[in-house]
Amino acid sequence: MDELDLTAAEKKATYEEIKEYVQEHSGLRVSSLYIAQVKQKYGIIERENYNKPKSDDTKQPQCPPEKEVAIVEALKHFGMI
Repeated sequence: MDELDLTAAEKKATYEEIKEYVQEHSGLRVSSLYIAQVKQKYGIIERENYNKPKSDDTKQPQCPPEKEVAIVEALKHFGMI
């Protein structure tokens, strides 16, 4: 097997790695929530969220467009999309 061939498991970056990449390349700080929202938008769903709100009408902050662009760039860098 060639050293450059990566398995699907090796292509995964941690949330901390993604945060560091975004901070370093765009100067923006992003939360794990924003990363999860962007990953879900691109079909990267890891597991069901067990920490669900008690009421159905709770508001969740949405990822701003400039941060979404930076997160997408990081996901592409890590070969996740």
